[in-house]
Amino acid sequence: MKNYVKRTAVLFAVIGLIFSFISTAATGQKPPPRGKTHQEGQKPKNENKYSLEQAISDNAQLHTIAFSGLAFLTGDFGASTFIPPGKVCDFFGFQYMRDIDAAQKGHNPMFLNRVAGNVLYILNDKQKQIFIDLAEQQATQLEELAKMRLPLIKAFCLQRDNQIPAGSSGLNKDAVIKYVGDIFAFDAELSLARAEAMAKVFLSLTPEQKAYFAKMKFGDFNTWPALDERDAIKSQGRGKSKLFNVAYMTYASEFFSWTAGSVEADTYFCPERHGTYFGGFYMKDMPAMGKRDYDISTSVTGDSGKAFLDDVLTEQQRVLITGIADKQRDLLKETITVRKSISQELRKLLDGQTPDKAKVISLGRRYGEMDGEMSWYYATAFAKVNQTLTKEQRAALMKLRNLDGYQSAPYYIYSSPAQEQPVLNNVETFFFGPKGTGK
Repeated sequence: MKNYVKRTAVLFAVIGLIFSFISTAATGQKPPPRGKTHQEGQKPKNENKYSLEQAISDNAQLHTIAFSGLAFLTGDFGASTFIPPGKVCDFFGFQYMRDIDAAQKGHNPMFLNRVAGNVLYILNDKQKQIFIDLAEQQATQLEELAKMRLPLIKAFCLQRDNQIPAGSSGLNKDAVIKYVGDIFAFDAELSLARAEAMAKVFLSLTPEQKAYFAKMKFGDFNTWPALDERDAIKSQGRGKSKLFNVAYMTYASEFFSWTAGSVEADTYFCPERHGTYFGGFYMKDMPAMGKRDYDISTSVTGDSGKAFLDDVLTEQQRVLITGIADKQRDLLKETITVRKSISQELRKLLDGQTPDKAKVISLGRRYGEMDGEMSWYYATAFAKVNQTLTKEQRAALMKLRNLDGYQSAPYYIYSSPAQEQPVLNNVETFFFGPKGTGK
C-alpha cells in the first residue's frame, strides 16, 4: 500500500511538472496552485439533482412562486428591483454549471471569481481586449436593460397595495406581456453580441490555452486553479464603471461555461429564472452580499416557500397561489423549446457560422412574452392574497423573511444600490382604464 501511494505521488508530481512547463510556455507565468480533483470518471455529486424536468415540476415551481410571494408581500419596491447580473443574457450554461458543481460551491461568490480568474489568467492581451471592448459598449446597455424593469415592478407594487389608477380595473395582462417581450428582445440582442465576442476569442485559442482549459472540468470547482478574478481585472477596470467590471467578469466566467458546455446546459434554467420582479433574489442573496466566502443555502427557497403556503396562509389564500401551476405549465414547456432554439443559433458561432439575428431577437421576444404572462399571474395572485392578510399573518411572514436589520435601497441596478428615487414614466399604461392601454 505504501509503495502504491509513493508511485501515485510520483505520477502526480510528473504531471504537475508537465503542466507547469506548458503553462509557463504559454503565458510566461508560473501556473497557480490547483484545487483537489475528484476521482477520474466520478460524476459530480449534484449532476442528477438539477434538471429541466425538476425545474418545471409543479413542486419546484410552486415553492419558488411561494417564495417570491413571501418576498413580495414582506418587501418593498426597492427590494423587488434587486436581481443578480447573471439572470440576464443567460444562454451560456453558467447556471447549470453552478447548480451541478461537484464541490457544491456553485452558490458561493468564490465560484464565479475562480472561473473568471482562470480565464483571464490564460487569455492573452489581444483576446482580453475583445472582452474589454464589449464591456465598454454594453455597460450602458446593461444599465438600460435593468432600468426597463423598474416601471413594470412599480405597477406590480401598485396592484399589490391596491393603489391602482383611478377608474382602472387592474393590471392589463396584454400590456404586461408586450412590455416584457420588449425587455427580453433587448436581452437577446445583447446576448448575441456577447456570443459573437466569446466565439471570436474561442476560435483564436492556442493549443496551450486549449490544454489549460481541458484540465478545468465543467461542473467541478475542485479542478480549477485557485485564482481570483478581482486580482485579474484590477488593471483593466481601474477608473471604469462598476457595470463595466461586472460585464467583463461575466464574459470571462461564461466563456468557460459556454465553450465547455452544451446546448443542454444553455437551455437549462433554475425554477426562479422567471417572474424575477418580486424581490425573491433580494431576500435570498442579501446575507451573502459583500462576503468573499458565503454559501447561499440551496434549500431556503423551497423551505420558506413551503412554510409560506402550509403554515401561514388559509386554504382560500393558498389556492390563489397553487392555481398558478396549471396556468403556466404549457408556457414553461414552450420556454424550454425557445431557449434551446436560441442556444442552437448562438452556438453556430463556435463553428464559424453566422446565426440568424432576426430569429434570435424574435425568439427572445417570445420568451419575454411568456415570462410576462407568468409574471402577471404571480402579481395578480399575490395582490389578492395581500388584501386578505391578517395582522397575525403579516407578523408571521416577516418572521419567515428573516432579514431583520436589512434596509433596501430606493432601487437597484442589478445588485448595486442606487441612492435616489427612480424617475418612472408611463406606469399607468400597465393598467386597464381611462389612462391605461386597456379598454
